Amino acid sequence: MTSLIDVIFLLLLFFMLTSTFTRFSEVELTAAGSGTPPQAPTEAPLFLRLGAETAQLNNVELPLEGLAEALAEARGEGDAPRQLLVAMRPDVSAQRLTDLLVVLRGVTGISPTILGAS
Repeated sequence: MTSLIDVIFLLLLFFMLTSTFTRFSEVELTAAGSGTPPQAPTEAPLFLRLGAETAQLNNVELPLEGLAEALAEARGEGDAPRQLLVAMRPDVSAQRLTDLLVVLRGVTGISPTILGAS
């Protein structure tokens, strides 16, 4: 006769091995690496100031939904990615920053750098 603890361990093992782990809404981040120093940019970087309710791209206030189109226009026609400096105000939440990163992921040719709260 099998003890109850053996049955519990077998069930636990079964459920652990048959379960699947999914990644829910992940955002890719890249860290600065070592190697060759970056080349000097040919164009001035774009500047985005992110607040809790506002977003200003080069001192022009935009909604977060319209930021992708504005960045695509400001990027220009070059092959090199355009640098985007993102400064956050102290009242910016982690969710607001994640929403911005999701918008920036959909824009090609932009290389964002997060500066931190100011």
